[in-house]
Parts: sequence; structure tokens; C-alpha cells
Amino acid sequence: MSTRIDDPSPALRGSQPWLHQHGVEIQRFGTVRQFPLGLSRDARLYSCQRLNELLADTQILHALYKKHHWLMRGATFYQLHLLLDKQAGEQIALVDQIAERVQTLGGVAVGDPRHVAEIARIPRAPDGCEEVPAMLSRLLEAHDLILTDPHEAAARVAELGDDGRNDLMVSGVIRTGETHAWFLAEHLVETPLVRAADQSPAAD
Repeated sequence: MSTRIDDPSPALRGSQPWLHQHGVEIQRFGTVRQFPLGLSRDARLYSCQRLNELLADTQILHALYKKHHWLMRGATFYQLHLLLDKQAGEQIALVDQIAERVQTLGGVAVGDPRHVAEIARIPRAPDGCEEVPAMLSRLLEAHDLILTDPHEAAARVAELGDDGRNDLMVSGVIRTGETHAWFLAEHLVETPLVRAADQSPAAD
């Protein structure tokens, strides 16, 4: 007789993994567990809601960085290919920090890409390849949307006493996002490389 992998014989049960297991959902998304953090349930619930919105947008931004990193082309291909990959790496680090903050507050961090797409506010990019200036502009618009949230939520979060979230927003999201936006925006400045526009060639 053949031995079923999901129902091993007594001789195999000591080393055979129990496969195809299913369980109940032990915490629903949008709820918080009670942790001894000195923060009210309402404060933690509000912070988790805002953080999950930010988390979803940041995951989409990271995906856009990687897509544009792969699809980059033209005379600035090499520089932008490397820049976008570097900034994508810094964005994925932020994703982890934001998700862990949600968990620290007793919430459930959004992680499934299909769930992320339902929550994220960043518009979907075309499936194909856009021109380079359009790709950079799309990233800048995503940064602008993301950076609006920490500024808007800061006062409310301060009232509720979640200093940890404010620290993450300022030292992580805002500083990283502003630097990334600066680096991108400078690539959209139309400026001469050799001679200023109002100069004449030097006389012999």
C-alpha cells in the first residue's frame, strides 16, 4: 500500500511534516490586541489604521521603483537603473519598519499583495513601459501622496500619545521620502551640461 503524505504511517510520524493544514483566523484585520504599552485601545487602533494605509502605499511605491528600475532606458539608463534600485532597497526597509510598528501596537500588518492593492491609494501604472520622464514623475507623485499622510496625522497621533509612530514617521518615512524625492526631481531639471544658455563661445 502507498503511504499518504498527509496521513503518514506510524513509522513515519516522527519525521514527516504535517502538510495541508488549515486553521481558523485568530485575529481579524483591523483589530488590535491588548498590549501593556501605555496607550489606549483607541490610540493604537487609529495608529494601526493609518500605518496600514501607509504600509500599503509604501509597498506599491517599492514595486514601482523595481518596475522602473527594470524598464529604465536611454542615455541615463545606467545612473537611473542604479539609483532606483538603491532607493527601492531603502523603501523595502521602510516597509518592514512600518509593518513591525503595526505588530508592536497589537494590530495586523497588511501583507498580501492583493489586499495591499485594495487599500493603496497610489494610482495603478500602465502595464507597459512609459517614457523615462513619466516614470520619474509617477514616482514623485507617489512620494507626494505618501508624505502628505505623516504631516496630516502628526497632530492627531501626538494628541493620542503615540510617540513611537511619530518617531518612525519623522526619522524614517519623511526623511527617506524627502531625500528620494529630491534625487528624482533633480533628474527632471532641463539644464545645459557644457555652457550656460546666455554665454557666447570664448573668442580665440
